[in-house]
Amino acid sequence: MAHVAVAESSDQISAKSALMVAHPEQTLFTDITDNGDALIAVGKHGTIIIKQEGQNWTQAEVPIQSLLTSVTFKGKDIGWACGHDASIIKTTDGGKTWALKQYLPTLEKPCLDIEFIDQQHGFAVGAYGMFFETTDGGESWTKRFISEFVHPDDVDYLADLKEQDPAAYEQETAFILPHFNRLLIAEGMMYLAGEMGLVAQSDDLGKTWQKFESFYRGSFFAVDQTSDNQLIVAGLRGNAFIGNVQQIVQLDTQKTATINSIAHKDNVTYMFANSGVIFTLKAGKLTSKQLKNGHSILAGVVKKNQLILATEQGIAEVEVNN
Repeated sequence: MAHVAVAESSDQISAKSALMVAHPEQTLFTDITDNGDALIAVGKHGTIIIKQEGQNWTQAEVPIQSLLTSVTFKGKDIGWACGHDASIIKTTDGGKTWALKQYLPTLEKPCLDIEFIDQQHGFAVGAYGMFFETTDGGESWTKRFISEFVHPDDVDYLADLKEQDPAAYEQETAFILPHFNRLLIAEGMMYLAGEMGLVAQSDDLGKTWQKFESFYRGSFFAVDQTSDNQLIVAGLRGNAFIGNVQQIVQLDTQKTATINSIAHKDNVTYMFANSGVIFTLKAGKLTSKQLKNGHSILAGVVKKNQLILATEQGIAEVEVNN
């Protein structure tokens, strides 16, 4: 069973608001989402930008300068983002302004992904097994240690340490788990993808986890589902796999660009990678193309007949050719 720890409180170190700049859409962006009313992208130095249809990108008011790594919305108004310094911020006005809900720079762990089941129940994951849960819309967060991912050789040792020296147990477990790079919530299931080939699923909202049998030793940075409910995980050097916990097979990407994220629209799946590579999977056929500028793509969304991409050099738009 997963061990639930006491909720973390924010450090006394005060955060500084993100600087407002002339061209905010030209910096590094790590994630982008469509809340149904606007596109919202997050990235370097706490930058968040918003674009409604027919309008230009505008910069939001953000209370931190930490690198933001993930953004998610439930409805047009309520959203959350997370990033370095274990920071979590929330918006209630569609992304125009944000409030700080967690800021833990002394933890020295970045939050790498944030997802919600509904407007109250959500999860944030990150480096060294970081796993936070909220049931009050992100106002407060509780830390959880997922014991299922402990190496078998360490199970008895940690159990004894927890009993004999709780403080030492907290220190020992702080960095013992692999990085949790990406979280997916779909069809009543939760999936984790991370370091050292970690892929796991939970059917009870993260209380317990079942690891997939090892099929790759490198890191995964992306996880999503196809339109027919197959799981796709992808990561280092273009390695990508499709299937389920019973059987998973490798996709023949024929490229070694690291895949950072996955998106899908209708029956088409897109995988976004370094060096400007975009993989497209449709009807079992995998193809690829590359941006002329070669900028690494960290994330993307499909909007009408375009891919709106979050890249290392800003926002890019690419026509969809299917």
